[in-house]
Amino acid sequence: MNQMEDRTGALETQRISTLLLAYALPSVVSQIIASVYNIVDRIFLGQCVGALAIAGLAITMPIMNIVHAFGSLVGVGSAARMSIVLGAKDVRWARRILGNSMYLTIAFGILFVTFGYLFMDRILAAFGASPDTIAYARQYMVIVLPGMFLTTIAFNLTGLIRSSGYPKRAMWILAGGAVLNIILDSIFIYALDWGIAGAAWATTISMACSAVAAILHFVSPKSFIRFSRDCWSPRWYIFLNILSIGLSPFLMNVAASGVVALLNRQLIRYGNLVMPGGGDLAVGACGISNTFGALLVMFILGVCQGMQPIAGYNYGAGRQDRLKEVFTLTLKVNILFGTAGALIGVLFPQTLLRIFTTDADLIRIGTPAMRYLLVMWGIIAFTITNSNFFQSIDKPWIAIVTSLSRQVIFLAPMIYILPPLYERMNLQGLTGIWMSCALSDVLGAVLAGSLLLTQRHIFRPGYQAPPRRQRKAFRPSPGDEA
Repeated sequence: MNQMEDRTGALETQRISTLLLAYALPSVVSQIIASVYNIVDRIFLGQCVGALAIAGLAITMPIMNIVHAFGSLVGVGSAARMSIVLGAKDVRWARRILGNSMYLTIAFGILFVTFGYLFMDRILAAFGASPDTIAYARQYMVIVLPGMFLTTIAFNLTGLIRSSGYPKRAMWILAGGAVLNIILDSIFIYALDWGIAGAAWATTISMACSAVAAILHFVSPKSFIRFSRDCWSPRWYIFLNILSIGLSPFLMNVAASGVVALLNRQLIRYGNLVMPGGGDLAVGACGISNTFGALLVMFILGVCQGMQPIAGYNYGAGRQDRLKEVFTLTLKVNILFGTAGALIGVLFPQTLLRIFTTDADLIRIGTPAMRYLLVMWGIIAFTITNSNFFQSIDKPWIAIVTSLSRQVIFLAPMIYILPPLYERMNLQGLTGIWMSCALSDVLGAVLAGSLLLTQRHIFRPGYQAPPRRQRKAFRPSPGDEA
């Protein structure tokens, strides 16, 4: 218990701004550096291979997001649940969360790797691969699929490392893998001329190293949450604990991947009306814009990850005053950063595009795409923060609705409604697709704000979560807690 208090006791006593900085800064650094995996791949491929290689890599992104969705299903759920039970001072339950989360990670990893290899060409075609880009996409996925399995292990365990009071260690594990990825990219793609296969090998090897480092943390006897005999006892209530909270980011990632598949098909359809081959270029332009957007997401999620153990711990400890303070501060920081990123994207789109490509046609199509896709990032930050906050305090259904609103509820129908309307007004249908993205961001934020207002009572002093059948069913038996 003393060791636990040394690592997590400050979550209930230290100043919130100091805590958020201490937890969010390592998370932000690790998230941003981790995003370098995709950014560096695109830069090297765009400069050394060509525009079609970027488009091929863009096709793989929604597939990789589905893999990450399974990682989020387990990783986010187990990290949030561990913070809550540590707030209740239950170390044994926290250790069992560690072991049971590994069971889930391994099971899902075997599932998606097997499924991915069996149906690879069908999956790539479904996500918008053309005859010109499918070879690049296939070559990348064949190598990187096992690496994605290792990615889920690394992100799951680093989330638990952070929740158990080691935010800097979690940062160094992910940052080390990202730096290694940069080094290997330069060797495999530039020096050895391995092309897109080099990018895949660099990602796989670097993530293997991060996964091993994360496992070693929980093997060490110095960690008060570690692999031990009792942590490997499978418990259905713990599986449900983890999956109920992780369901929000899982559904968000799966839905986003499905919407991207629809989006890519629409981009190819209306992009080809702009110029021959314009469809593949539009997909590539969207991929580059989303790469910069992913950098913004990584910062915002990094701050949210810093918030998560603080919010979860204080929610479990019944400290509503600190819960409100950490949420408000996180919201302010993320909205400020999202707005700054939006301004950069709107004012300097061509500068950002030239980092990835020298293709004049790709830059021409990508300039309006960059502006439309990035202009609303201030309010996107609001939506993401809301979703992450509610999953941190065990309100998964609110988090699910908030996270799905942008992509599924609004964007999916709009990409089929607005482009034909633009065509009828003698405007480019491709512009209608870009406008659909911006408008769905606004409507998603409005819905997120409305849901937040319905839950404002959770911040009132003395608030206690009402008893629910779900919580009662998930509570371990007295023998388990002994």
